[in-house]
Amino acid sequence: MCRHLEPLTGYVVQMPDEPPMRTSRARPSERTDRESGGPQPSQARRRTFAEQAGEPERAPGSRLVEGARRLVSPRPTDADSEELAAIYRQRRLAIVAAAGALILLLIAVVATRGGEDPPPDRSRVLPIDAWAPYWTLDETTPEFANRASIIREISPFWFEATGAATVGPSPNLDAEKAEAFLDVARKNGVPIVPSIVDAMPAGGMAAVLADPSQRTVHVDTLVAFAKDQKAAGLDLDYEQFAFADDRATWTTTRPNWTAFITELAGRLHAENVTLTVSIPPVYDGGQSPDSGYWVYDYAGIAPHVDRIRVMAYDFSTSSPGPIAPLEWVRKVIAGVSGTTGTPEKIVLGIPLYGYNWQIGVTGTCPEGQENKRTTLNHRAFDELIAKRGAVPIYDAPTGEVTFNYQLVLTDGVTTCTEARQVWFVDPTGAALRKQLALEAGFAGVSLWALGFDSEATWANLAPPPPASVPPSSIG
Repeated sequence: MCRHLEPLTGYVVQMPDEPPMRTSRARPSERTDRESGGPQPSQARRRTFAEQAGEPERAPGSRLVEGARRLVSPRPTDADSEELAAIYRQRRLAIVAAAGALILLLIAVVATRGGEDPPPDRSRVLPIDAWAPYWTLDETTPEFANRASIIREISPFWFEATGAATVGPSPNLDAEKAEAFLDVARKNGVPIVPSIVDAMPAGGMAAVLADPSQRTVHVDTLVAFAKDQKAAGLDLDYEQFAFADDRATWTTTRPNWTAFITELAGRLHAENVTLTVSIPPVYDGGQSPDSGYWVYDYAGIAPHVDRIRVMAYDFSTSSPGPIAPLEWVRKVIAGVSGTTGTPEKIVLGIPLYGYNWQIGVTGTCPEGQENKRTTLNHRAFDELIAKRGAVPIYDAPTGEVTFNYQLVLTDGVTTCTEARQVWFVDPTGAALRKQLALEAGFAGVSLWALGFDSEATWANLAPPPPASVPPSSIG
């Protein structure tokens, strides 16, 4: 973990600098980011999610998508079901035992402190969920067994809704790698809750939901998908309403979305399958430009869904700045809690990444080497600092780390020097945001994403989080 130096001061938190694109949710391409040690985001919006990820297309019928109907779980035998049930019982007993031991420890500490104030109550263990993108499977699969006991639910992030009646894997998914990862999850009793991305063109999903018959077709398709995969639940990541559709459509889409969620939740619950939605935040219960992404009608869907994962990140996407400043995260928490009235259903999305921006350039950069913005995750953070001799500074108001450095690019003919600036939610910052969720009475946190994490991530998230987050610096 990097060493935090003296804090910056005077940072004023504003609203996000622009609605983040779907590609800005640190969903990178397969190209290696030469500086950040991670993949690069795509440079332009494209029509399909696979194209947005900037990945090479595979020919139709590729063997990598064969057997896609088994990408979550094969149909178990009776012996398999008994074994899985035993694993789940063991996990529940382990969690109960751990919580009981922690409570006894707290009682003992209070008894020894006599008349002193009792320590903070940490008897409630805040669950951790995680999204698992397909482009990190090489890193995550060998490690997942060691993380399984910490993770409540895992969401494989490689399914797409491309039409009312069409839900399937990304064409760029390696099915063998996906199956190997999910086999680890099954063997360790981790509930699998597949994420499904709206990969339709702008306005496509809104049109489906506006037509009652097509909406029912889509519900039927999702229920059949969940049953066929034997999934514990579904996680809908339908972001096109917010980031592709015109805001003028929100008034029409909002009730259709609520009707869709109501119908889908009823059908899934009848099959003993949970429903989670992953959506950007609201800041109040209104429908004004300052209300956030009110198209998703938090209050309307809250009674029907099992959990709402609020994506509290990508505050800065078009210009250098913090990823999830603490004051803004507090605003998100207050907004979604007040709007739904059910904080116990909310899961706070926590970023395990940062952005590395070009803030200036002198000279002429070689063609194809210049990058306006790249993504940096926990695994590459310390390596970049060491490689560039950067001096990280902890910015207390935002709860993030930032630093600048110079990068020389040359192909032997042309040369340029880039001035670059990094903003980053480090492992300590992730723990601070987890503590905010705990104090808000949330149902847990969800990590974007598995494969962006490091040993320091889990060292900070697995034990009890800090006693408190620094108080607000803004009146």
